[in-house]
Amino acid sequence: MTTTPPVLLRTADELHARVRHGRRAVVMTMGALHEGHATLIRAARDLVGGDGEVVVTVFVNPLQFGAGEDLDRYPRTLDADLEIAGRAGADAVFAPSVEEVYPGGEPQVRVTAGPMGERLEGASRPGHFDGMLTVVAKLLHLTRPDLALYGQKDAQQLALIRRMVRDLNFGVDIVGVPTVREEDGLALSSRNRYLSPQDRRTALALSQALFAGLDRHAAQEALRARAREVPATQARAEALSALGESRAAADAHAVATSAPASAPASATAVKAAARLVLDDAARLDPPLELDYLALVDPSDFTEVGDDHTGEAVLAVAARVGATRLIDNVPLTFGAAS
Repeated sequence: MTTTPPVLLRTADELHARVRHGRRAVVMTMGALHEGHATLIRAARDLVGGDGEVVVTVFVNPLQFGAGEDLDRYPRTLDADLEIAGRAGADAVFAPSVEEVYPGGEPQVRVTAGPMGERLEGASRPGHFDGMLTVVAKLLHLTRPDLALYGQKDAQQLALIRRMVRDLNFGVDIVGVPTVREEDGLALSSRNRYLSPQDRRTALALSQALFAGLDRHAAQEALRARAREVPATQARAEALSALGESRAAADAHAVATSAPASAPASATAVKAAARLVLDDAARLDPPLELDYLALVDPSDFTEVGDDHTGEAVLAVAARVGATRLIDNVPLTFGAAS
């Protein structure tokens, strides 16, 4: 199977001169494309169909890098990016220079992320989300898409973009695409290439911790569902233990005797299960240096309590050697009514 190479565009005028047919979808990247980006591009192609247009932006945004971060070190692989984008179904790659995006130098007027942008990643990387939203706003104006796709791996970024688009009345649909993982569970990231084999073994603790939290959540939700079906007697404890999971059996008596049938799974227990894995990884060589582990409401990224029902995001960030990695999984508390 052959693919048509995407058109490489360097200026907004070149992009605006293209004749548009159907809807335009944009996938914003900083280059160094991998299968995660390819998944976004394929999803964009599916959404706009054969008559639509998929534009991939490749721009390493200096406003998103703080002091001591890896702007100069960030990989720039445009030739390979063009090949990957073409195979995935992109029609054009818009790779502007810094001067094209910021013609007057660093912008004096910027988009501010507000309180939501000061939590988690924002606390660890001050100013990062202001820079991200500013360039996303500019690229949305420059590319003029009908829809834009972003990976759920950067959950806080996705939430902030959705909030900006809603609060500032951008006429574009924002689509989130699930995280793509490598076979060992590590979330795909351009920064994974910095990991040595030993670093990578430690880095696997991020996804393993999230999956441990996910397992605890599933077990608790199963207990909750069973508790709704069994009377609040010793028979309930026996029925819950019959679920067969060791964690469920261990928790069965407490759920049966003290938790009301409608009680959601415990946010505290979910985080505790994830924390155990991360604590073990802190003793590896090289050690995992935890930045944060948080269970948050995706609407504003504030921590949720044990009474939370509805959607949540279990998020983690840590450093392994010189490489900082992030990951997350979505959860729903009290899904069954």
